[in-house]
Amino acid sequence: MTALLFLSFCGLLLVGVPVAVALGGASLAYVWAEGALPPLVVLHRMASGVESFPLLAIPFFIMAGSLMNSAGITERIYGFAVALVGWARGGLGQVNVVGSVIFAGMSGTAVADAGGIGNIEIKAMQDHKYPLPFAVGLTGASSTIGPIIPPSLPMVIFGVMANASIGQLFAAGLIPGLFMALVLMVWVAVEARRKNFPRDAAFSLPRLGHSFRRAFLPLMTPVLLVGGMTTGAFTPTEAAIAATFYALFLGTVVYRTLSWKAFLRVSMETVETTAVVLLIVAGASIFGWLVTTTRITDGVAEFVLSITREKWLVLLLVNVFLLFIGCFLETIAAITILVPVLLPLMTQIGVDPVHFGIIMVLNLMIGLLTPPVGMVLFILARVSGLSFEQTTRATAPFLIPLFFCLGLVTFWEPLSMWLPTLMYR
Repeated sequence: MTALLFLSFCGLLLVGVPVAVALGGASLAYVWAEGALPPLVVLHRMASGVESFPLLAIPFFIMAGSLMNSAGITERIYGFAVALVGWARGGLGQVNVVGSVIFAGMSGTAVADAGGIGNIEIKAMQDHKYPLPFAVGLTGASSTIGPIIPPSLPMVIFGVMANASIGQLFAAGLIPGLFMALVLMVWVAVEARRKNFPRDAAFSLPRLGHSFRRAFLPLMTPVLLVGGMTTGAFTPTEAAIAATFYALFLGTVVYRTLSWKAFLRVSMETVETTAVVLLIVAGASIFGWLVTTTRITDGVAEFVLSITREKWLVLLLVNVFLLFIGCFLETIAAITILVPVLLPLMTQIGVDPVHFGIIMVLNLMIGLLTPPVGMVLFILARVSGLSFEQTTRATAPFLIPLFFCLGLVTFWEPLSMWLPTLMYR
């Protein structure tokens, strides 16, 4: 029966059925064949799976990032990043990373980063004669910072599935996200010196001041969100609502760059994307419930622990597994399917669920840069005009610094856990 559940799911995926339908269909086939439960239980479990208050953050974080892009706010952020670090050798490469860090505090998704500010970054680097593969690869690598630095859509999904504190997950991602940015900036500096990249903008204090004034209100978005959650002014879910209304206020009242037509387009895109995400969550909730009730999770834990009980080796095996899964499954689907399976194992070897959340999300973000299903690769190919294969080759060298960051996050727990311990425990 367990084989039926997994083989039917994999079979549906292989014939091109959407992930949400494959999850629900495999679960329905299992319930029907097993015969102990009425098939209607599938619908009940799917409905209860999306009846969660934290999931309200999903449409609002999606909409906030889209509003920032449509209102031209990302261009102000990019201009400030150019004035801040554009004077360094390979300056636009550094701007690429800094811009992604700032935008990460608004969008919460790698795809929004790559398709939004990434579009501006690649065109600017092309205009300054940077090699296109370098620009595309760096943009892809820097976009993975988005879901690590709060707010983060994958962290919300993980928190719901693992019954973990979303506030602690957000706090745990801040330092690793900034560390990833630092490592990428060092990588760019080394490449710039090796390939003799130019300095793209002379440092000018008046220009920095002017760009800071233009970008001041957008730059306050991360401050508003993190500060509000830290002081208890609002929950992470309410922070998503605050971010949306703040973006709407900037676009319609302050800058007046958001038209009614653009607002309707953003709203419809948000509804469409949210529907897809929640359908995956609903399908995964019944699938995960069946995996748990049939004690498959216990079997996985026993199998891995029969091989080794060394914590570092178990973590290494889980990382390899997650990187492999990230090549084939979309992030939200992977989280909703694998958390019920892997979390009991992590608990048995003494890994904090919050720490595991950072490990899992970072693994799956790297998966966005790996074929055959890397969503960021498809976005970058469309933006840059390169083929999918060329885009894959361009991002490959940048996996090295990302793997370095993943290793440090995995095996040095204080990097992730120091801040949430300080703030919440």
